[in-house]
Amino acid sequence: MSEEAKKHNYSADSIQALEGMEHVRMRPSMYIGDTGVRGLHHLVYEVVDNSIDEALAGHCDNIKVTINEDNSITTEDNGRGIPIDLHKKEGVSALQVVMTKIGAGGKFDKDSYKVSGGLHGVGVSCVNALSEHLTATVYRDGQIWQQEYELGKPLYPVKPTGETDLSGTIVTFKPDPSIFQQTLEYNYDTLASRMRELAFLNKGIRISLTDKRNKEDNGEYVQDHFHSEEGLKEFIKFLDGNREPIIGHVISMEGEKNDIPVEVAMIYNTSFSENLHSYVNNINTHEGGTHLSGFRRGLTTTLKKYADASGLLDKIKFEITGDDFREGLTAIISVKVGEPQFEGQTKTKLGNREVTSAVSQSVSEMLENYLEENPNDAKTIVQKVILAAQARNAAKKAREMVQRKTVMSVGGLPGKLSDCSEQDPAQCEVFLVEGDSAGGTAKQGRDRKFQAILPLRGKILNVEKAMSHRVFENEEIKNIYTALGVTIGTEEDSKALNLSKLRYHKVVIMCDADVDGSHIETLILTFFFRYMRELIESGHIFIATPPLYLVKKGQKKRYAWSEKERDEIAESYSGGVQIQRYKGLGEMNAEQLWDTTMDPEFRKLRQVNIDNGGEADRIFSMLMGDEVPPRREFIEKNAKYANIDA
Repeated sequence: MSEEAKKHNYSADSIQALEGMEHVRMRPSMYIGDTGVRGLHHLVYEVVDNSIDEALAGHCDNIKVTINEDNSITTEDNGRGIPIDLHKKEGVSALQVVMTKIGAGGKFDKDSYKVSGGLHGVGVSCVNALSEHLTATVYRDGQIWQQEYELGKPLYPVKPTGETDLSGTIVTFKPDPSIFQQTLEYNYDTLASRMRELAFLNKGIRISLTDKRNKEDNGEYVQDHFHSEEGLKEFIKFLDGNREPIIGHVISMEGEKNDIPVEVAMIYNTSFSENLHSYVNNINTHEGGTHLSGFRRGLTTTLKKYADASGLLDKIKFEITGDDFREGLTAIISVKVGEPQFEGQTKTKLGNREVTSAVSQSVSEMLENYLEENPNDAKTIVQKVILAAQARNAAKKAREMVQRKTVMSVGGLPGKLSDCSEQDPAQCEVFLVEGDSAGGTAKQGRDRKFQAILPLRGKILNVEKAMSHRVFENEEIKNIYTALGVTIGTEEDSKALNLSKLRYHKVVIMCDADVDGSHIETLILTFFFRYMRELIESGHIFIATPPLYLVKKGQKKRYAWSEKERDEIAESYSGGVQIQRYKGLGEMNAEQLWDTTMDPEFRKLRQVNIDNGGEADRIFSMLMGDEVPPRREFIEKNAKYANIDA
């Protein structure tokens, strides 16, 4: 066989096995992050990533994902099908090797896959290990092959079950309830968001998601189809659909620089926030890395060169910085790297140095061409940059005022803050409470040793519509910064947050369980997302969930957090019950507030995390922006309870 033929021959010899399957069930969080909601959904992403890898190699263009009635998952693609012939080293079918050996797969063979996504090759075998049952079906070489597994162990050797003209792989798995004890229920919107993202990042691929647990009014299963012909250009339009653009086109490029495929799309809008979304091999790199550094360098250098040459900066008396060029910018950077090196706390920061120059050069060439061909847009962008610089200077003065208060001793803390006595931040928590009245009750009900209370008056500023200096001048926001003890700004990034002096490791938002309370909650979350995102990413932000009802019968009483729970309690009391609906925190006394919402032993806290930065950005801009129709549509769709768990 010729060398060229060998390169394209995907067979058992392409599969390289690494040991370690036995560790997965013992320490699942090492492989999928956690065993809660996020880890459960990550199982789906790992299986789909295998199909995406086939697509990147040019062998697959159709992927189907189905949530079955029993919350099992089926994924199907029209790729080449996992090889089923004998693996020489392991002495069993290559399919069994892929399914039962950690790190086994064609993605370790550079002749089979140039790049691949997923958790560095632990993929489908990891899913198998954490499933109570998994069935793998392969259409390949005119035959249908199958093998089933329980808890990662094969029930029988790979066997033929029929003939076919098709090619591809079908995997059906049901997560193991002994591993995923928090929940086994898949969230349709969470999966839809990731499938949509993958369709944008890999243009031309068709991905469908079907939910067999729910039907539409017409009797059909709930279903979505995702397909993008323009890739990142369409992704930008989707993310920025609720913002007003200031230029006529999405600026975009796609190509290869230094053997690294680079794709970039960006647009400027009237907002005051910077929204950069970066990906490596379809993995969302929340912590950025060398590809993001390259984008920033290329953007700043090229725009500054153009702005200087245009003469528009001649009368400006203050320095223009990189931050100014990114205000009101939404951009997506996607690179494909053969051997990505990840760093950072969550292993989502790209460390490959060669990527910086590849992205920087690509962005510079893209921008130079666009600015030259679109002089009106170029002038609009420079004018936006000048306004951003003016606002930044005003914000710097306001921020310095916040900073001066923050670095002072306890005497510099907000007057409304009732602090705790514990000095170890890891043991401390602060409640941001809606209103002085509820704040007073919370102060009486708290454990003074480790719980602090900061009442917030009314609705805080909507930062989505405010310039930076207005944000830092807002009294309630200044109090939050000062109470938390964080500092803002570094030489590289004036908006970066320094958490080294964070005074509380749990920041709990506590609002009324009504429409106003939900609005205040969303305003506070928007502020944290735009100005203190590091707090969310570090797992410090929580939402308290006060009960909706108190059900009483004689001396017996129980609290309910939903109508269903209320009815179940009332039924267990066999009638004659009194039901009190709590409209606000102020209707509870201090003891009740402690028992239901503040006592660590019994309370229900929801941790806020960012599974999908692009989707969170889109939802916040839609809910807090100026466009009414999409906001109304979102509220109507989520009328029962709009749970904005970013």
